[in-house]
Amino acid sequence: MAAPFLTQDFHIRWSTLTPDHIEADIRTALERAQANLDALIDQDRGKMNFDSVVLGLDETTRELNEAWGLVTHLDSLCNSPALREAHNKMLAEVSAFFAKIPLNEHLWDLLVTYSKTEEAKKLTPVRKRALEESMEGFIQAGADLPPEKKKRVEEIESELSKLTQKYSENVLDSTNKWELVIDDVSRLKGLPPSAIEAARADAVAKGLGTPEKPLYRLTLKAPSMIPVMEYLEDEGIRRQVWEGASGIGRGGEHDNTENVFNILRLRHEKAQIMGKPHFADHVLAHRMAKAGRSALRFIEDLYSRVNEAFKRETIELQEFRADTAHQSTDLFQPWEVSFWSEKQRKSKYDFDEEELRPYFPLDRVLGGMFQLAEKVFDLRITSREAVYVEPGKDAPVSISAQPGKAGPVEVWHPEVKFYEVRNEKGVHIGSFYADWHPRDAKRGGAWMNYLKMGVPPSGERDRRLHLGLICGNMTPPVNGKPALLTHDEVCTVFHEFGHLLHQLCGNVEIPSLNGVSVYWDFVELPSQLLENFCWERESLDLFARHHETGEVIPQRLFKKMLAAKNYRSASDIMRQLAFGKLDLELHMNHATTEGADLDQLARKILNGYLMPLKTEQPTMARRFGHLFSSPVGYAAGYYSYKWAEVLDADAFTRFQKEGVLNPAVGREFRELILSKGNSEDPAKLFHDFMGRDPDAMALLTRAGLA
Repeated sequence: MAAPFLTQDFHIRWSTLTPDHIEADIRTALERAQANLDALIDQDRGKMNFDSVVLGLDETTRELNEAWGLVTHLDSLCNSPALREAHNKMLAEVSAFFAKIPLNEHLWDLLVTYSKTEEAKKLTPVRKRALEESMEGFIQAGADLPPEKKKRVEEIESELSKLTQKYSENVLDSTNKWELVIDDVSRLKGLPPSAIEAARADAVAKGLGTPEKPLYRLTLKAPSMIPVMEYLEDEGIRRQVWEGASGIGRGGEHDNTENVFNILRLRHEKAQIMGKPHFADHVLAHRMAKAGRSALRFIEDLYSRVNEAFKRETIELQEFRADTAHQSTDLFQPWEVSFWSEKQRKSKYDFDEEELRPYFPLDRVLGGMFQLAEKVFDLRITSREAVYVEPGKDAPVSISAQPGKAGPVEVWHPEVKFYEVRNEKGVHIGSFYADWHPRDAKRGGAWMNYLKMGVPPSGERDRRLHLGLICGNMTPPVNGKPALLTHDEVCTVFHEFGHLLHQLCGNVEIPSLNGVSVYWDFVELPSQLLENFCWERESLDLFARHHETGEVIPQRLFKKMLAAKNYRSASDIMRQLAFGKLDLELHMNHATTEGADLDQLARKILNGYLMPLKTEQPTMARRFGHLFSSPVGYAAGYYSYKWAEVLDADAFTRFQKEGVLNPAVGREFRELILSKGNSEDPAKLFHDFMGRDPDAMALLTRAGLA
């Protein structure tokens, strides 16, 4: 297939997307995008209009965006030496190209000239916002700068793209490099049977052990590591796993220390060129928080509200261990905290997370989640037959290239599923892929993304469908049994599905304002709102059913789960606040700190935010992909999770008051928030849905701390 990365097929032929095509295809896309930009700039100024300028600007790079999106997507999910080499070869060129667009003085002049026309002054509110947001984006990227400063910004963008990519590769490689193979199953005492079985299956997959002499492989991927830290009685193994996790991106060939300081320094330099004191002010000018100081004030205010409860929880845990183990009260080692927390939770509430696992088979969770989307948001989700074809091989069947055409849809791995989404009128609004289990070639964590941005029909234009994806690293199926998730993993699935709904319901005529293209501290509202449905009896009964008997969660277990919900909630909030504080302080006050010890610096910043421990933990900064694995990402924006949690805790009170599965409230949420993208100010969207501004106490009330 010639130029597979430039395919206009909606159903992507993944097997044709081989690394040897990347350089030629991306070069072609870059040349076409440049030609599009030149034509945009050269248009007759006397005839220019909104479509030719603002929509035209969106359209110039659409092919490049989609092609490069496929490359970065494969880099996240099917990483290989050949793919990595091809990706990195083009990364700087692509980054430099995008950095140059807002620095092009002729293009900036076109926007400014158009903004002064009579037509521009009379635009509809949505079109006016699109023009303003485009211009604001250009200014933020340096459109107003003199030539020598523009050149330096381009260089910084290119350097940042290389450094952040290297950072992310170091995290993946050092995570994959570590393993602990156990030959004596008695050393795994305390570990749930599901985790022991998964460790054995992981060893088998790596060609280790035999049926007569099984081996057990532990890794730093979440489904392996979390049960070890929470349940394993062998402290020596827990310590080894903790040391492994602490070593991600730290020391040796995968060390990220220098990368962290270099990324901070470059971001700071860029902010200064833009006339801002630091990167936080530069980034947050275009967020709800508006400035670094107000984001930091938000973090510090929440800190002051939960600090006493946090200290109390720490002392209670120390005393619990002292009583249980008949020893004096003492500080914990870092590899003891999760283990003793789990023990205390069990003793306090007679509740063990593992008791819930049989009620959360992945397929049923997904089926119930889709049912919830239908009941509450009036959406229909159906699966399409999917087929995996080995890269470079011919498909064994006739594969569908476009929606509405017969044949299965191709996917990038045998485990990947494909779904179509329709609205209440049966209109197909978008499709998505889902990929739920860990693999060595796949990055950690969970995420939602889109491959094609949809837009509603308008005038002569047909509807353009959204194409999205949700990925995670959830407990995999073992020995032909279904994948049984923890409740925490269920919340993560719902979280990513919330992001996906935000994208797929996006119904704004301007692509740049559609879907999840919203202010970063607003983007987590739909995702976090969806998590609330994992705690309500009515919604749980749709999907939480025993994988063997089909029974719903027994009432006594449900009561225990709710009672334990806010167990150590102040500590959980404090952990997120610590991440937000570290992020903001590094970007605001320590971006140019010379020769600092990164661990000492982080400890100084987080004084009072961390549980006091016997062994001081190395900082998370070397493996904090949210902050350092892309040029911007969540940098100076990690506070957004808590910011949006205030919004979601408050917004969900409407469902609690008017009916958890109330379709009227769900439809309002869809129409007033999900469908609107960035077509209006997010504070107004929230006000439209709630009839008032956010109430900050909602979060503390939900956490049992008010």
